[in-house]
Amino acid sequence: MEQHHQASPPNDPESQLKRARREVGLSQDELWQRYFALGGTAAPGEFEAYVDGDVIPVPHEYDVLVHALNERSMELGSSHRWPYSADE
Repeated sequence: MEQHHQASPPNDPESQLKRARREVGLSQDELWQRYFALGGTAAPGEFEAYVDGDVIPVPHEYDVLVHALNERSMELGSSHRWPYSADE
């Protein structure tokens, strides 16, 4: 069973992943579908906790989520990319 860590209280009430989701113009459901299609394994409720910053996903799940965001960013023609866990 994968372990997840509770997030530290953020300085900003909106999580980095939630801001990223909004920046690429995806709903929570649309982003989850992309994440799941790429091999993400979190159920929608757990995924929502990741995006909201309530739970820190394990590196693999974080990287799949970031990959979904980066793919959407590329579709929009943006050069902005969010870093993968190994890049931080």
